[in-house]
Amino acid sequence: MDAAANGTSATVEGVSAMPENDATGPRFSSHVFGTWTDPLEVHAAGAALREKTPVSACAEYVRRSDRPDPVAFVEATNEGRVDDLIALRVGRMAASPFAFLRGSAGLMAADLAGTPTSGVAAWICGDAHASNFGLYASPERRLVMDVNDFDETVVGPWEWDLKRLAASLVVAGREAGVDEEKARTAASDAARIYRAALREQAGMPILDAYYQTTDEKTVEHFDVEQLGEVFKRIGKKARKNTSRRVVEKFGERAETEHWRFIDAPPILTHVDRAAEQAVLDGLEAYAEGCLDDELRALLSRYSVTDIAHRVVGLGSVGRRSYIVLLHGNGDDALVLQVKEAGPSALAPYVDATPYSHNGERIVRGQRWMQTVSDILLGWTTVDGRPFLVRQFRDMKGSIEPAMLKPNQLDDYARVVGAVLARSHAQSADPRLLAGYVDGATSRTPGGAGFDEAIATFAVAYADQTEADHAALVGAVKAGRLPAIFETD
Repeated sequence: MDAAANGTSATVEGVSAMPENDATGPRFSSHVFGTWTDPLEVHAAGAALREKTPVSACAEYVRRSDRPDPVAFVEATNEGRVDDLIALRVGRMAASPFAFLRGSAGLMAADLAGTPTSGVAAWICGDAHASNFGLYASPERRLVMDVNDFDETVVGPWEWDLKRLAASLVVAGREAGVDEEKARTAASDAARIYRAALREQAGMPILDAYYQTTDEKTVEHFDVEQLGEVFKRIGKKARKNTSRRVVEKFGERAETEHWRFIDAPPILTHVDRAAEQAVLDGLEAYAEGCLDDELRALLSRYSVTDIAHRVVGLGSVGRRSYIVLLHGNGDDALVLQVKEAGPSALAPYVDATPYSHNGERIVRGQRWMQTVSDILLGWTTVDGRPFLVRQFRDMKGSIEPAMLKPNQLDDYARVVGAVLARSHAQSADPRLLAGYVDGATSRTPGGAGFDEAIATFAVAYADQTEADHAALVGAVKAGRLPAIFETD
């Protein structure tokens, strides 16, 4: 596999993306800068990859005879988690086929490991299902739409992200009552706009492409009339999703003007003094090792007033996850999340990244894929375990794809398809990727076969997911696995 782990874009074996200048041009020796290549040559190199792996191969999904049993998979991935939270994790995964898909990135990676790929690698999310895209605040306090979960991030085949996204759209569509043809169309359109976005990135000035973000204004570029009101509603809610909102919802005023969290087990619980000190020590190491001087000075204006453990997400349930309440000016509050960073579920199936600390792996992958990220994003170690540090719920908002109407699902599919393409183009040359997914030339795209291949895979894998979910539900009913089912 051609990897981008060393910080360079993937290239095709035997074809240099940056050949030497001719005799009439300058020849500068540099370890930083490349040498110019005609963009059409890079595009042609991408198109040539179709000779080895035609895009029709993207449709392939054949259940292997040695495929992991889905129930055994869930049991194995419970290892190392907090015992008291395992039943909660199983209950969340058993809630629906879409919920099962969300919690089974490793199982899908095992299925994808034997499928054909183009041979081009990128920093990938590793868990790019349709719920792992959403709104969050940029440092300038704009609402940005991007990939927003990187627990499984690695350097690997970009196709794995796109296939996971497409399959999740079909599963979510079925759950929402969307008819099969429209669910398949959503998967196809995600791939179609993924191609279009790569084509656009390939033709842009390099810095313009790097700066490109998807925010409230650029979402309109995708003609999402059916989804417009949903984005407005989610955006309005996201702006209120701040640290102040967190303490008002999950805390109370102590005898002083400080805030304190309120226990709400099993979701929110206070920890003992030893755990508190371990988290504080971890935050000290994070500030010294990850933050620049100006950000350390900023944090020094806050004081810690409370620490608690809070369950988050679905795939992360059972991982240690702390929230730290900081007191600022008056009743000002800042809430940090200190979340355990386990190994990527994709690690057995890809080359290792250069980062042995899983918190650092997550942060590096996030910075590769997002145009803008949390200024307080970093990593640390707590009691010998790797952790990720970030602001908790900093203007985050997300759309639940399994609740969308048919036309809304298709609008959403096109937006997230474009977002994913931009994320991959940060580490893999978009000209190379565009050449493969489009074929022909950059001026005469011909990639409709790619879209249909992705959609065919998505439908097949949606069927597999429904069968896996049924197996998990059966195991719960038979008493093989404990489960706690939550009510709204």
